[in-house]
Amino acid sequence: MNARESTLIMRSSFTRILVIMQRLNFKFVLLFAVVCAALSAGGCGYDPASRVTSSRAAAPALPPAAPLEGGDRADDAAIRALEERIKRDPEDHAALNRLAGYYLQRARETGNADYIDLAARAARRSLASVSEVRNTSGLAALTQAEFAAHDFALARDHALQLTKLDPGKSYSFGLLGDALLELGDYDAAESAFRQMERVNGGIGHSSETRRARLAFLRGDAAGANRHLKNALALALDLPVPSREAVAWYRWQLGEIAFATGDYETAERHYRDALVTFPDYFRATAGLGRVRAAHGDVTGAIEHYERIVNRLPDPVFVAALGDLYKLAGREREMNAQYNLVEQIARLNAANGSLYNRQLSLFYANHDIKAEEAYAGAMGEYQLRHDVYGADAVAWTALKAGKLAEAQAAMREALRLGTKDAALFYHAGMIARAAGDKATARDYLQRALTLNPQFDALQALIARQALEDLS
Repeated sequence: MNARESTLIMRSSFTRILVIMQRLNFKFVLLFAVVCAALSAGGCGYDPASRVTSSRAAAPALPPAAPLEGGDRADDAAIRALEERIKRDPEDHAALNRLAGYYLQRARETGNADYIDLAARAARRSLASVSEVRNTSGLAALTQAEFAAHDFALARDHALQLTKLDPGKSYSFGLLGDALLELGDYDAAESAFRQMERVNGGIGHSSETRRARLAFLRGDAAGANRHLKNALALALDLPVPSREAVAWYRWQLGEIAFATGDYETAERHYRDALVTFPDYFRATAGLGRVRAAHGDVTGAIEHYERIVNRLPDPVFVAALGDLYKLAGREREMNAQYNLVEQIARLNAANGSLYNRQLSLFYANHDIKAEEAYAGAMGEYQLRHDVYGADAVAWTALKAGKLAEAQAAMREALRLGTKDAALFYHAGMIARAAGDKATARDYLQRALTLNPQFDALQALIARQALEDLS
């Protein structure tokens, strides 16, 4: 990837956003993107440092959060140097692989999906220069880029190839398990993670992160919390801890706490993440959710505005619109909802990164019901995970397809995942079917687990429960 090509790609993406912003009269250039959280903890490097042999012991006591140095300037200099090096030698596969790694790191740090595309381009050029048989680093970079772009089937296939080309390295099994997890093949994913640990000679921060994800999906929030604390302790014990990875672990601990209605603990973890990585976009959004849960709509708006002004992820944009609605700021609400629509049009032209989020947005706001259902179904045909089934169930209900909603909801609940949004959707589907007892049970479970799981949807859940009393 030479400097001119990189600049042109970024300029093209920025131009598209500028056009949207000019139409909506925003002051700031917004860079819309989202990066799947699993990559924030992983990477394709071997994980030998600070290994332990069991993850069943009590989670270690964590040290207070402290700032960690980021390599922003050094990384920028390295990116420029590598781009110049590739300009002189376009077939320098080693330089292309390193550049792809830097781009992926930038994607994780900033949420800017343009870096995912740049990483994929660099990896493909590397593999065109030297085939994957002698270039597993290039194939690993491409696999990570595909995963981040939500091309999970391609990521699975390439990760499986890596396990055959590089069976003595643990990272390939981690990448394979990640893709299988997103595709809903949970047993196979767990097997891959176990193989990762066997090859690694014990658990490490990367494998503990993956175990945390499985535990939460299976309804074990306490186990997820324990695995994440283990992962964080191991990451902090590395010779040079990664600022972004440590902040990601702390943010994930906040997400687990928020999901169980422990807003004070969630806020503490989000603030710890920001101590480690100031202005970390995920933790800033997390604080917005906590402020909303405490009824501080003004404070929540301030946090979400800070994020959306630089990263208009559709989830953040929709959340900000909902907060404006609660504050009675209809003009600003409509601007945010319109921006989600603009992102939808760009999404249709540029891939599937936001398909699920957009389907849920339409369903949550009772618009474009058939389009929402079609989008959720289209993705579920490729991705049979529980949250995909939930998206089908919720959009099917809004599209008047009750039987489909009931069947999909059973699939969504099959692992025993304890998520207030899932329980809420199950309750509303049961209510539509006339099963008042089941509806009351699920709605009560949602509001008991996480009373403020969503700024607007929790209000609807409470009203529905009152109507059933």
